[in-house]
Amino acid sequence: MQRESDRWVSIALSVLLHGALLAALVYGWLMFRQPPRPAPTLAIEATVVDARAVRGALRPPPQPAPPAAPAPTEQPQEPVGPPQPTPEERARREQERQQAQQAAAEERRAAEQKVAEQQAAQAKQAEEQRKAAEEQRKAEEHAAAQKRAAEERQRQADAQERSERLADLQRSLAAEERAKVARSGAALASWESQIAAKITRAWLRPPTARPGIQCVLNVTQVPGGEVTQVSIGECNGDQAVRESIEAAVYRASPLPPPPDPALFDRNLKINFKPD
Repeated sequence: MQRESDRWVSIALSVLLHGALLAALVYGWLMFRQPPRPAPTLAIEATVVDARAVRGALRPPPQPAPPAAPAPTEQPQEPVGPPQPTPEERARREQERQQAQQAAAEERRAAEQKVAEQQAAQAKQAEEQRKAAEEQRKAEEHAAAQKRAAEERQRQADAQERSERLADLQRSLAAEERAKVARSGAALASWESQIAAKITRAWLRPPTARPGIQCVLNVTQVPGGEVTQVSIGECNGDQAVRESIEAAVYRASPLPPPPDPALFDRNLKINFKPD
């Protein structure tokens, strides 16, 4: 394992080497930019000689070989970029990554569970609404059925009542018909004769009454024969005779009952002929 001190020594050596190289480059550039100095001229005498004649005689002395450049000292390769993390740092980063993944997975599961709970709540609410609507529909159908049954019972009761009223009317008509038949018979004539005889016995003849009196009496009675009202119709007697006959009717109350109850009539018309 590389120690921290070795790493810093390597960095320092690298910086020094790069600084030396940079200084050499700057120095060479400055020397190249400096103009060459002119060589000093000397007054000498010379003879022109053909160079080709002396080319073979004069040879330049051999130049010494340049010294071999020293082999560059291999410098240790400096790491490029940020330093590599230590195993502890890598383990910590891996643990943090796993924890982040676990937290993201838990958040995802929590979100999925929340969505599932919302969907379940919505489904439950929809089911409750459906049940409520179904119960309301059943209640409305039950109420409608009860209403129809009540209307049917009412129709039947009305029909029965009409039938009973019709039967009562028919019985009343039959009874009235029998009464009419009875009135037209001897029984009615006998009953009216009994009533007239009782009124005659109760009549107090006034002095102005003359023979041959004939009067029509309109008598109203209640069941039992009690007289409630008397009026005189056609009559050949004077006022005193009329009043005496009216008083006789009240004195004759209660009137004789009919031989047949079907002959009873509240309103009687009696022909009063005392003579």
